[in-house]
Amino acid sequence: MPVASPRPRIDVPAISVYDQIFGTLGPEDSDRTAVTDSATGAVVTYGELRGQVDLFAGALSSRGIGVGDVVALHCPNTHAFVVAFHGIMRAGATVTTVGSLNTAEDVAKQITLSGASLLFTVSLLGPNGADGAREAGLSDDHIIDLTDGESGLAAMLQEGHEAPEVSFDPATHVAVLPFSSGTTGIPKGVKLSHTNLMANILQTLPQLQENGQHRDSVVMAVLPFFHIYGMNTVLNTTLANRAHLVTMPSFDLKNFLELHQAHGIDFAFVAPPIAVVLAKHPLVDEYNLDKLNTLLSGAAALDHALAAAVQDRLGVTVVQGYGMTETSPVTHTGIRGTTPLESIGLPVANTECKVVDLTDDALGEILPPGNEGEKSASGEMWIRGPQVMLGYLNNEEATANALVGDGWLRTGDVVEYDHEGNVYVVDRAKELIKYKGYQVAPAELEALLMTHEDIADAAVVGFIRDEDGEELPRAFVVAQHRDGNPVEVDKEALMEWVAERVAPYKKIRMVEVIAEIPKSGTGKILRKDLRGVPVGADS
Repeated sequence: MPVASPRPRIDVPAISVYDQIFGTLGPEDSDRTAVTDSATGAVVTYGELRGQVDLFAGALSSRGIGVGDVVALHCPNTHAFVVAFHGIMRAGATVTTVGSLNTAEDVAKQITLSGASLLFTVSLLGPNGADGAREAGLSDDHIIDLTDGESGLAAMLQEGHEAPEVSFDPATHVAVLPFSSGTTGIPKGVKLSHTNLMANILQTLPQLQENGQHRDSVVMAVLPFFHIYGMNTVLNTTLANRAHLVTMPSFDLKNFLELHQAHGIDFAFVAPPIAVVLAKHPLVDEYNLDKLNTLLSGAAALDHALAAAVQDRLGVTVVQGYGMTETSPVTHTGIRGTTPLESIGLPVANTECKVVDLTDDALGEILPPGNEGEKSASGEMWIRGPQVMLGYLNNEEATANALVGDGWLRTGDVVEYDHEGNVYVVDRAKELIKYKGYQVAPAELEALLMTHEDIADAAVVGFIRDEDGEELPRAFVVAQHRDGNPVEVDKEALMEWVAERVAPYKKIRMVEVIAEIPKSGTGKILRKDLRGVPVGADS
């Protein structure tokens, strides 16, 4: 049987994201600080932010942008992103957010696929945004640098245009069009409606509150707003909670720690790579993080040992959540003090999940939960709820493969669940290594490697051996530094160390020592970049 959420059901009103976040803003909240932009020093209140969003929407409307238009936004986590993002939706248009590190070719491809007629970018990100837009056929007057004094954000707000009256169906109108990361395939445009985003804000808000985020919280916002986790969980849901966001355009450990100390940040959203640094880097000990209360980790699975190491070092509570672009994003969250550290917890309100057998001849068979103290067999997690996407843009085949009927979405993630319904992520189905018929989860081996004193970071991928076509677990590791220098990693000793701690078929068969594990902006390991690395290519 599917596992239904134990949370009380919520009503999702038929209104826009703007109406939920800013339309409910009362006089008592207008003077509360909404955003502190660490890059520019700008500090805006909720009342000021609403006014700026309205003016930006008016400026767009005066340029003919409205319902039916798509606008691309190429901007890091700044005050400018917040205003432009919400201003575009307030004008009735659709936002397609572009990754900060995208190449010009990537930008051109996304603008072309999304049908965007206008691009907002910033000089901080270099020329790739503008170059890509031109390559996609946009003229210079449809490429706007938000930081430009004559035509950018400030100039648009000074035009003084009132926000337009717009009309659309929140359940079917596409509010945002983020593109999937492409780490496991070709990027696809994900159509998310206002109702999708609205539902997930209302589903996630009580979970954040249960985990310690409150109206007087100061919240770290370093996870990129262009990605759905940063966009709807970090940005939108925190604004809906009327808390104070401190934005960072990119992660830098020293700046990250300084901002926590200076602003008394008590709630931080992180991804596992940040958790790794917080657990292991010596610089952390030089800062006062006493105000920090909760770390909510998402975007990838976090191992129990690593979560515990962060908790013990910082004296905080670590909680995991789960989501994906196709679910706006949150489907599960843990609750501090009750959910096992390594679990993503239970479904959020109005959400069901089931774990389905992965074998080809039994696809669709629901696996039962484990007995008390045990977990179920591994299977693919399927999700049903109001946060599930409308579908992929202009891709009926991919949509049909993901949305399999009766409201169910296939996540592609392999999970297990216990007798209480708590879910444990094993790995991506496409990333499992098949060794002699056995399934080996890279995430399990990566988590083990991270507990070794000589290893600062790790990734595991499959390597196809030419002579017999056998797939072998191959580890890439980053050496820990001591006294300013990397330690020497003994590869044979490391493989023996792993072998002593895992089943024989899970043993690592190859090790490469490299300077850095390639990752996306949200912390996902870019395994496709590692698979092509020649054997013996230590850096």
